[in-house]
Amino acid sequence: MRNRQPRQKILLAVLLLLPSAAAYALHWAIFRNAHDIFFYLLMDVAFLFVQAVLATLVFDQLLNAHERQAIRRKLNVAIGVFFSQVGTPLLGLLSAFDGRAEEARKHLRIDGAWTEAHFARMQAVLRSHEPAIEAGRGDLALLKVTLEQQRDFLLRLLENPNLLEHETLTEMLWSVFHLADELAHRPSVASLSDPDLRHLENDIRRAYDWLVREWLRHMQHLKATYPYLFSLAVRTNPFDPTARVEVS
Repeated sequence: MRNRQPRQKILLAVLLLLPSAAAYALHWAIFRNAHDIFFYLLMDVAFLFVQAVLATLVFDQLLNAHERQAIRRKLNVAIGVFFSQVGTPLLGLLSAFDGRAEEARKHLRIDGAWTEAHFARMQAVLRSHEPAIEAGRGDLALLKVTLEQQRDFLLRLLENPNLLEHETLTEMLWSVFHLADELAHRPSVASLSDPDLRHLENDIRRAYDWLVREWLRHMQHLKATYPYLFSLAVRTNPFDPTARVEVS
C-alpha cells in the first residue's frame, strides 16, 4: 500500500499537467507567440504565492472564526439544556446545605437591570465567598435520588466533545458527576459516619462552587443574547426565594 501511494500521486500530477501542456501547445500552434505564453505562465506562478497567503492567512482565519462561532453556539445550547434540566434544580438543593447561603442570595437576585459591570462584580464576590457546607442542613436522600435520575443525562454531556474543550465546564460536569457517583455507591445516606459525611461535604462544596460560577456566566450570556430565556431564568432563580415563574 505504501508503494502505491507515491505512484498514485505521480499519476495524478501527470494527469493534471497534461491538459495544461495541451492548452499551451494549442496556443503556440495557433498564435506562434512564445512571449505571451511565458509571460502569462510567470504571472500565474507569481500569483500562486499570493493565493497561498490568502488561503492560509485570510480564508483560513475566516473559516476558523466561523467554526469557533458555530461551536460556541452549540456549547451555549448544551449549557442551557443542562441548567434547564439539571443545573438550576440542583443549585436549589445544594444551596440548602450552605450555612452562608443567605449571603449568596443577597448578591444573586438577578433582574433585567443588571449590566455587564454587575455580572463582573458578582464573579469577584463569588470568588471570595466560602460556602459553609453542612450535610445535616440539606436533604441528602433527595439529592441522591435527583442525581441518580440524571446520571444518564450527565454521561451524555460528558461525551460531548464541544463541552470537553471548555475547561471550566468540564470541571463543573466532573464535579457534579463525581458527587452523583459518590452518593450512588452508598445504599443509604441515613446513617453515615461523621468522616464519611465530611467527605461528602467536600464533594458538595466542590460541585456547588463550580455550579454557581457557571450559572452566573450562563445568566450573563442569556441577558446579552436571549432576553426571553433570561426572563424565564430570572423567574426560576434558585437564589431568589421571591421568584415566581408566573408573570405578575
